[in-house]
Amino acid sequence: MSPVKIGVVGCGAIAQVHHLPNLSDLPDLFQVTAVCDVSPGAAAYVARKFHVPHHFTDYRDLLAADVDAVLLCQSDPKTEVAVAALEAGKHLFIEKPMCFSLEEADAIIDARRRAGTVGQVGYMKVYDPAYEYARREVAGMANIRFVQVNHLHPRNELHLRQFDIRRFNDVPAGVMEATQAARRAARQQAIGEVSPAVERAFHLMAGSMIHDLYGMRVMLGLPAEIISSEIWLDGRAVSATLAYPNGARCVASWVDLPDLWDFKETLEVYGDDKRVIVSYPTGFARGILSAVTVQGIDEEGITFRREPALDWESAFVRELRHFHQCITQGIPCRTPVESARDDIRLIIQLVEAYKARHQAT
Repeated sequence: MSPVKIGVVGCGAIAQVHHLPNLSDLPDLFQVTAVCDVSPGAAAYVARKFHVPHHFTDYRDLLAADVDAVLLCQSDPKTEVAVAALEAGKHLFIEKPMCFSLEEADAIIDARRRAGTVGQVGYMKVYDPAYEYARREVAGMANIRFVQVNHLHPRNELHLRQFDIRRFNDVPAGVMEATQAARRAARQQAIGEVSPAVERAFHLMAGSMIHDLYGMRVMLGLPAEIISSEIWLDGRAVSATLAYPNGARCVASWVDLPDLWDFKETLEVYGDDKRVIVSYPTGFARGILSAVTVQGIDEEGITFRREPALDWESAFVRELRHFHQCITQGIPCRTPVESARDDIRLIIQLVEAYKARHQAT
């Protein structure tokens, strides 16, 4: 079978660190035939580095080229390009966040359904071997009582400096202004007029904490209620308490600690006689594995602790393999654009819960 011809829109850090190297390492599955970036220098650089035959600065030129699928990792918002790619009959892999508002989500979902092509969201953590192992363990738990997310996030630059990432100061001013205007419009459509702190928190939830939110959704289902939602540290931190239908509670926190090297992100699930803890490395890491710890009491009353050795293949590679299988074998997508709508809605609800509480006091 011939490899899927794929075009990459957006040639920034995530493309240079993960997607383009990984696509190059999967030559039997994918052939990158074109790249596109509003920065002419970035498009030309990655085309040269990764031996891509065509590079463009206008996504419409890429859609008109010889591509079967589009990997979309441009700066937000991505909605216009996502809908155009689907309307052109292309399979779509869209990095998180898919979008900001429910109206944008519905436009992408409708376009995907009309096209009948694959629409996969870059929710790489659910493809992580540690997460998959933990999910199987949690599925066998008789009673989940408490869930905790602890996400302590340094500046990405602390980790990105380990890589040779090229940036170019050549984006036309009009393009930047149009992107910023579209971003403001999408945010306002999602949450209305808000303070700068709430705006900042909304974007950190959409861009980073969303990993925790979709991980909980896939493993545990949707929460039944938001008990509390707090935005603090001038919008650089969010803490929420969620209730689940079985009565369990989740405490989820995301905190910006910019100058600490250590990245800490855990998803912890506790039952009466078992706990499962997943620990993730920063998303800007290669060759650093996630880990899972299972603790419990067996049927003989003996306490145990397991830290299984897991597959070394990265979550980013595994999600690309899955995308290929969806295209070539027609298997159901595990992270479809349709399901991402639930995560966008939850982020909006967390902001609305915070606004309601503070408007009432």
